[in-house]
Amino acid sequence: MRIAVTGTHRAGKSTLIDELSEHLPTYVAVDEPYLLLEDEGHEFAQPPSVEDFEAQLSRSIANLDDAPRDVLFDRCPVDFIGYLLAHEDSDAFDVDAWLPRVREAVQKLDLIVLVGIERPDRIARSASEDEELRGAVDEKLKELLLDEAYAFGVDVLEVEGPLSARVKQVLAHLSSSGRD
Repeated sequence: MRIAVTGTHRAGKSTLIDELSEHLPTYVAVDEPYLLLEDEGHEFAQPPSVEDFEAQLSRSIANLDDAPRDVLFDRCPVDFIGYLLAHEDSDAFDVDAWLPRVREAVQKLDLIVLVGIERPDRIARSASEDEELRGAVDEKLKELLLDEAYAFGVDVLEVEGPLSARVKQVLAHLSSSGRD
């Protein structure tokens, strides 16, 4: 089964993947595109530019094309659509040009696990983090995945609560769908 864990930055995605990997030992975990591109020498602007997010979007699509059957992805193409739509230079991003490729790629997933911001926030952050962007991306991702703004047509599970509860929610969902 191909599972992507999605959400804004500092929401608990990587932590959830690490824990799920313990419960799903046959699954391969794939790092988020930012880290993969950085390892390959891509130098990101600070904050990342529209072009940086498009590079991550492109890499995320390629990751889905090349992945094995049982895999846990840290992020998926929808993450980068969310970041690009929330970006201060979003008018430089042509979402319509990307949608066919994104839809085709996302259809290769069996499940997207959405990790949103909770109140009170469960993740400790530094005061220097861009809370406005973090919140805007969270909102965009919920719109894209829960309200199906672009009709990606993929199974989405929104998880909440402490890490142990999030893991139980994912495992229960897999079990109830006969995909564990």
